[in-house]
Amino acid sequence: MFKLKEHNTSVGTELSAGFTTFLTMMYIVPVNGFILADAGLPMDAVVTATALITILATLFSGLWANTPIAMSVGMGLNAYFSYGLVLGMKIPWQTALGIVFLSGILFMILSFTNFRVWIMTSIPMNLRRAISAGIGSFIAFIGLKQMGMIVDNPATLVSLGDFSNPNVLLGVLGLILSFTLYAYRVKGAFILAIAVTSIVGWSFGIGTLPEGIVSAPASISPIVFELDITSALTLSLLPVIITFLITDMFDTLGTLTGVGTRANLFQENNKDDKSLQKTLEADAIATTAGSLLGVSTTTAFIESASGVEEGGRTGLTAVFTAMFFVTTLFLLPLFKAVPGNAIYPVLVVVGVLMFTELGKINFEDSDLATSAGAFLIVILMPLTFSITNGIAAGFLIFTIIKFAKKQTSDLNLGIFVITFISALAFIL
Repeated sequence: MFKLKEHNTSVGTELSAGFTTFLTMMYIVPVNGFILADAGLPMDAVVTATALITILATLFSGLWANTPIAMSVGMGLNAYFSYGLVLGMKIPWQTALGIVFLSGILFMILSFTNFRVWIMTSIPMNLRRAISAGIGSFIAFIGLKQMGMIVDNPATLVSLGDFSNPNVLLGVLGLILSFTLYAYRVKGAFILAIAVTSIVGWSFGIGTLPEGIVSAPASISPIVFELDITSALTLSLLPVIITFLITDMFDTLGTLTGVGTRANLFQENNKDDKSLQKTLEADAIATTAGSLLGVSTTTAFIESASGVEEGGRTGLTAVFTAMFFVTTLFLLPLFKAVPGNAIYPVLVVVGVLMFTELGKINFEDSDLATSAGAFLIVILMPLTFSITNGIAAGFLIFTIIKFAKKQTSDLNLGIFVITFISALAFIL
């Protein structure tokens, strides 16, 4: 079924690769619980739902696409869900789940068409990289804010927090550990940093010790099928739906491109290779299913690359990863006891990793339209607490400058469509 010999791998290699992927992305279960809890969703239910969608989506990806790609709730979009939509735009979380559902349906429909190729060839690579970098700066800013390292200031909007506060110092420790362990390519760097920081926090009375290690999974009844699709079907929320769609698409394609290069997957010149198409379909179906369970957008995880580095080449790696994630269903007492400032440093590190995409843009060779568009995308996402505003402003200024300089040959229908939607984001 998995064609192991054809991919020059074995069950043992796939098992080891699956466990490695599990270690590197296990952090998403408690981290997503904290992030969505800030939006008002009950953390117990979110932890269970996150584990469930990770298991189901990763298993489906392995069986359907036969690729070593694991899937879970996407970092960046979960932060946008909580801090941009629910807390920023004052949208009820039920409506926000409806937005995720609709974007998933659109992605699912488009995954069965050539829209993917059209949109990717329409938008300049530099702007795609700027979107990734912008989301990185956005979630890093959120992490620093939640840690108390950055606080609001009526005179300057923001300023440094109180570094004499033990809780802030715990966050600094978590940040240093996360960066250091990741720099040394330690397997499970994030989950290990969270564990060590938590132990230090508990030792100094920050947070409470877990009442136990394992328990039965919490019920997801408070959030399952609670999405409000009707409220999401308004013209004013169309730009937000499109933002989720485009961001998920870019995130997934970027992940698959990076992982595929290492594993020799998704070769466009091979007409018989349907793995990319099937992985995109799995991603879209997972997003739709996740919104029904009560979590934000599900996407392919770049941490899958760690399993590929261990030799994982087929869907069996993803199947083993899903099996290992079953254990996270029973670790709720441990996850709930983790201090917040052991969790939020992970957002900063992930944000930094996404921000490095900006370095691939050659600003010396780029024209003013590209430079201005990239700048506004990156700077406005954290400053306005909105991925939508960043993308919208970036595409608007890009198109306006191209028109002003009479460089209309650099524009195409895809850019015009996104620019029109961007204008709606401000008008509505």
